[in-house]
Amino acid sequence: MESMTDTKKIISLLKQVKEEKQLSLDAILALMESNGDFVSKSTLSRIFRDGSEETGFKYETTIRPIADAILDIDNIEVDDDTDTKAYKSLLKLKKEIISELRSANDQTKIEYAEKLQEETEKFQRSVEFMKHQIELKDQRIDALLGMNNELMLRNNELLKQLMDCPMRKEDK
Repeated sequence: MESMTDTKKIISLLKQVKEEKQLSLDAILALMESNGDFVSKSTLSRIFRDGSEETGFKYETTIRPIADAILDIDNIEVDDDTDTKAYKSLLKLKKEIISELRSANDQTKIEYAEKLQEETEKFQRSVEFMKHQIELKDQRIDALLGMNNELMLRNNELLKQLMDCPMRKEDK
């Protein structure tokens, strides 16, 4: 993550390059568009406004696309001095590494999402199986309760018959 002082320095340098190359905001927008990047014209004007170094701009979404466009980092020119060639090479390498890391991160996110989906489906199947088992158990319990109630009624009827029955002489 860029610190605030680094961002301030970068914005100051971008302003100098804009002046040296005599670039208009529209020209910078066109350069960014040719790189496949976009920053709104209002944001671009805020960056090149006096005192903008003190404002917090996001490096990746705002400053980097502008720097890529006006510094022409991807093209090492014959008339670039050795330091500039070295810096451009380092920046190009860093961009490639960031791109690779993003791609790997995106792939990891996809793999994680797939695994999460798989686990969710497995869990859902488990829940459905358990629900089915509970339904079966409920049916069995209901059947057993029904049988128990029938037996109790039958038992009560028999008990009542036994109690209503006159006693036989032999039983006396």
